[in-house]
Amino acid sequence: MSSPSKRREMDLMKLMMSDYQVEMINDGMQEFYVDFHGPKDSPYQGGVWRVRVELPDAYPYKSPSIGFVNKIYHPNVDEMSGSICLDVINQTWSPMFDLVNVFEVFLPQLLLYPNPSDPLNGEAAALMMRDRPAYDLKVKEYCEKYAKLEDATAAEEKSSDEELSEGEYDSGEDVAGLADP
Repeated sequence: MSSPSKRREMDLMKLMMSDYQVEMINDGMQEFYVDFHGPKDSPYQGGVWRVRVELPDAYPYKSPSIGFVNKIYHPNVDEMSGSICLDVINQTWSPMFDLVNVFEVFLPQLLLYPNPSDPLNGEAAALMMRDRPAYDLKVKEYCEKYAKLEDATAAEEKSSDEELSEGEYDSGEDVAGLADP
């Protein structure tokens, strides 16, 4: 059996060869960003999110830490931190899975089939259960506002400014990394 570091290198190379834009954070292979496109035929279609991935020393025996950097409206994603609630990553991870599974299967499934009964974003969960068309519209609004390619690539630059209130984003003032509405 190969060592965790060899497996980490192999999985990362496989991800890079799978048409994903991957940007290393440090010199090591444990932290990086991946540009993730919303699944077709969903309200997330056309959106691009920068996803931060941290691989623990024990990867693949321990799951990667995954979070959205730019904002996404989803019941199972914390709007402020970008943390995700996904059983396959948080509880049932197996060394049989790899990084390509995360981006080609797990994250698209999360966006296509939200679970409002286990929310990190209670407002999104409540809206989804109460009024699905209004939820889909709000998802699309967030995609337009926060999930364009330029937002994804600028998101880590503004992550320290995340404390800005929603009203400040709507003020019409130029905010670094956001498209002018």
